[in-house]
Amino acid sequence: MSVWKILSGLVEPVTELIDDLHTSDEERLQVKARLFDMQTAMASKVLDYEARLIEAKTQVITAEAKGASWLQRNWRPITMLTFLVLVVADTFGLTEFRLATEAWALLQIGLGGYVVGRSAEKIVPKVTEVMRKD
Repeated sequence: MSVWKILSGLVEPVTELIDDLHTSDEERLQVKARLFDMQTAMASKVLDYEARLIEAKTQVITAEAKGASWLQRNWRPITMLTFLVLVVADTFGLTEFRLATEAWALLQIGLGGYVVGRSAEKIVPKVTEVMRKD
């Protein structure tokens, strides 16, 4: 669910309440405009927070990738390759046991985090550069 939908859901009941008030159309529009400004400001702050969070995660991954230890630089790819081997072995029935549901959930989280982390590592610096220009 997008940030805008969440904030709209929070502000919408107040907007409906304003429509029900017995005031002039001009007063209602002024209050709605202020509410919209508040909603926009909240969305901007949430997006800024999320950008900072992604940037922090990117810095962690970058620090690991530039680390002095071979293991520090490669533990994420090794983990994902291990998951890949387990999935292939499970798919072809080469394991004595089937992977548990939790293992599949962990795999999804790991792949999602790895892919998002690597993408963020490349994208976030460009996004923050654009945001600073504004």
